[in-house]
Amino acid sequence: MQIKRDYYLNKLIEAKNDGLIKVVTGIRRCGKSYLLNTIFYEYLLKNKVNKNHIIKVALDDSDNENLWTPQNLSKYIKEKIIDDSTYYVILDEIQLVDNFEGVLNGLLRIPNIDIYVTGSNSKFLSTDIVTEFRGRGEEIRIYPLSFCEFMSVYKGDKLDGWVEYITYGGLPLVVSMNSDERKMNYLKEQQKNVYINDVVERNDIKNDAELINLIEIISSSIGSLSNPKKLSDTFKSTAGLNIDPKTISAYLKYLEESFLIEKAERYDVKGKKYMSTPYKFYFSDLGLRNSFINFRQYEETHIMENVIYLELKRRGYEVDVGVVELKTRKEKEFVYKQLEVDFIANKGNNKIYIQSAFHMPTEEKIEQEERPLLKINDSFKKIIIVKDYIKRTRNEFGIITMSVFDFLLDPESLNY
Repeated sequence: MQIKRDYYLNKLIEAKNDGLIKVVTGIRRCGKSYLLNTIFYEYLLKNKVNKNHIIKVALDDSDNENLWTPQNLSKYIKEKIIDDSTYYVILDEIQLVDNFEGVLNGLLRIPNIDIYVTGSNSKFLSTDIVTEFRGRGEEIRIYPLSFCEFMSVYKGDKLDGWVEYITYGGLPLVVSMNSDERKMNYLKEQQKNVYINDVVERNDIKNDAELINLIEIISSSIGSLSNPKKLSDTFKSTAGLNIDPKTISAYLKYLEESFLIEKAERYDVKGKKYMSTPYKFYFSDLGLRNSFINFRQYEETHIMENVIYLELKRRGYEVDVGVVELKTRKEKEFVYKQLEVDFIANKGNNKIYIQSAFHMPTEEKIEQEERPLLKINDSFKKIIIVKDYIKRTRNEFGIITMSVFDFLLDPESLNY
């Protein structure tokens, strides 16, 4: 089963020959190696790149262990460059090479070379790229399959596909499995022996039970406002454990660095400033999120919010949670109330305000969802996304309402 990942392929195409090291990052098992070694490789061949001008090395292959030393890898690549045409170097699991940053920075001095690499999350994170390459690296972040990518290979209708997607997520190998039992077992095995181990080993964590408990708490409250102090209080009230907020803050940072979760900060729309706390966490894959809580909780409203967040990130938006402060007079004093906009999506000069509403069966519910948007006094697009099959509409206030399926399955849905 071949799944097209055209969005990321186009990112690679746009970055060709730009003089930077293209570093493909993302959660383990999301398809980084397949993107470079199969999809991008085939693209190069179809576009008349000579096979001998593509230097492709899978460093996790035991046959290539001799290339783990920087001198051997550098020599191997340089010996294959025999003319002035462009050579495309694709290195998978580059972190296995000692002083890999020195090797790559050295290769950049060769004028007719274009470099693409992937690395393991446990040793090669986005925070490392900035440090190691000092402006000579370009991160291309990829996510598990989007709903649109998932539906391109799913044999069924959109509603059945939706249930499957929000239950088992978008890791490509999971999508290829044909039974619920296999999918659940695979996800549980991966979260225990791969994702948790990555975080524990990289950060030398002594008490992995605390880390697992923290993930379970976050899994049970996706889309809820939180911070280390609140999470510390939750540990104390539910498990009788005293875990310092500083320790929890460190754990959260480790989980973000491993790409398991992402933090959405709150932004004061009228005050035009970020609010330090609280904030929200979303999972990069819902199948993994569900595996951490043994597939027990199924709050579709919060899950849909997570799906929308991920889709916005996939499309290249920076995403915050919006806060609109409302001041009203009550008797002789003013009362301040904070209204929430689920997402503020920013890309360059473009900004979109988005509400995830699931259902709006009554006028009261419609008014509740529209109210924060109506209090924003600017001309940027305002959208409400619902689960129902509805035709896209725009009301007299300019607020657009659309189905989550139209949003997810049409890459241009936010541009109309």
